[in-house]
Amino acid sequence: MKRIAVLGSGGAGKSVFARKLGAATGLPVVYLDPLVWKPQWQLAPVEEVRDVIRAAASGDAWVIEGNFLGSEPTGRFERADTVVFLDLPRRSCLRRIVWRRLRDARRSRVDLPAGCNEALDHHFVRWVWRFPVDSRPGVLELLRRLPPRVAVHQLRSAREVRQFLRALG
Repeated sequence: MKRIAVLGSGGAGKSVFARKLGAATGLPVVYLDPLVWKPQWQLAPVEEVRDVIRAAASGDAWVIEGNFLGSEPTGRFERADTVVFLDLPRRSCLRRIVWRRLRDARRSRVDLPAGCNEALDHHFVRWVWRFPVDSRPGVLELLRRLPPRVAVHQLRSAREVRQFLRALG
């Protein structure tokens, strides 16, 4: 594993998973949120998002954490040798975003964009709630279309996530 893409709903644990994956493999971790969101959670123009993801995926070794599937094609999935989809239950993701909001109030995080506070607004909660209906089918279709050389891991529980990381050594 040298080029790993990590996908999943908000609250699925993508950032923590990517950090642990980077530590276990020695690969550099790229968090997409700080690269594509402007202050006050304003998304960069789609071409800028594509350029940022393309640049991140151009390296020889990486863990790229984040979705932004509407910005394809960027080369991220074409260059990946591994894709991990954190496909956790909706209720787990919702519980985690509430906990994260309480835990991280007034704290900065490496995976948060500058000028963007951890928020629990109705748009974000709605996105997490609707992820299984609105986004999951597109992720599953993306995974089905990947070439056979790409190792795909669809992790459906916190236990499967722990087992995956433990198996890395």
